[in-house]
Amino acid sequence: MQFSEIIGQQEIKNRFIRTVTEQRIPHAQLLRGPEGVGKLALAIAYAQYICCENRGETDSCGVCPSCVKYKKLAHPDLHFVFPVIKPTGKSSVVCDDFIADFRAMILENHYFSVNDWYARISGDAKQGMIYGNESQEIIRKLNLKTYESEYKVMIIWLPEKMNLTCANKLLKILEEPPEKTVFLLVSNTPDEIISTILSRTQHVNIPKLTDDDIVVALLKDSNLEITQHDALNVARISNGSYLSALSILGEDDENKLNFERFVMIMRLAWQVGNRKDHTSLKTLKKWSDEMALASVGRERQKNFLAYAQRMTRENFILNLQHPELNYLTSYEFDFSRKFSPFIHERNVEDLMAEFALAERHIEQNVNAKMVFFDLVLKLIMLLKR
Repeated sequence: MQFSEIIGQQEIKNRFIRTVTEQRIPHAQLLRGPEGVGKLALAIAYAQYICCENRGETDSCGVCPSCVKYKKLAHPDLHFVFPVIKPTGKSSVVCDDFIADFRAMILENHYFSVNDWYARISGDAKQGMIYGNESQEIIRKLNLKTYESEYKVMIIWLPEKMNLTCANKLLKILEEPPEKTVFLLVSNTPDEIISTILSRTQHVNIPKLTDDDIVVALLKDSNLEITQHDALNVARISNGSYLSALSILGEDDENKLNFERFVMIMRLAWQVGNRKDHTSLKTLKKWSDEMALASVGRERQKNFLAYAQRMTRENFILNLQHPELNYLTSYEFDFSRKFSPFIHERNVEDLMAEFALAERHIEQNVNAKMVFFDLVLKLIMLLKR
């Protein structure tokens, strides 16, 4: 993968190129930023540039033996670590068990979400993890001599998904890696990474994409039939994420489902609080039980709660009568135009805090039934203010 294949991020590309040309490549870097801005693709293109045998001033050559192997993600000195879902009945699992699927996922589309990845490798709605025995594989691979390139590169996608055993075992090799070894950690939520790993890496903040970059990318995609005007609207709503832009254009099923869930609980909570509608309360209880089912899974539960925070924020901005600052799809705007008066200065901060707390509790494996029923009770009270 070359830098030219990645949308925008020219300053980051220039930074990576300088580290190579000045021969000052940090041994452990953390690429941190929101989902959908190209962090994993940047890490792979950077690794390819490091190992290229005939690199140019702005990109790898793309034709040398090293680049040809990188194009297939099959270079022997390139290693990947990523969260996986342990199959039922299997006692241990490592990333190499899923490496063919991971390579195929990247080659099909450089921009994909962690939920896209989980859906590919498992039909169950489970939360993935980088397990403890992966650390032994990492140490074993990095203690081998390089096969073809000057450097060995270890890309760890979503290090926040490491369990504590794996993270602690990596500390020493991360601080004192074998010679000519580069760690590239790619994180959506760096705050969830243990502090001892954070302190051993050089942080590279990957910014959101500009609207112009997203527009250009959408118009260049031959699989999309989109006008300049529609591309501008989608870019604005996507809030700097190309992945979000693609989801909006595809009317992503999960995004629509989250919207329907949000509409339901907010309407029902308002009716219980303001009209003493006990039937709606029973429906809310049923909704919280359904959201807690294992078939929904923690990742989708967290996605809904993150979506609810975004919608709460957007409704508050709309209530302040600043539609130019809103990032809403047409169907979200149609609902929010009527609902936004109920999100105001007296409840917006507490609403955001309750959704965020519920998301944190789900992440910490708190009983989901308790989390969601407690949440709807809080919503009832807050929408009465």
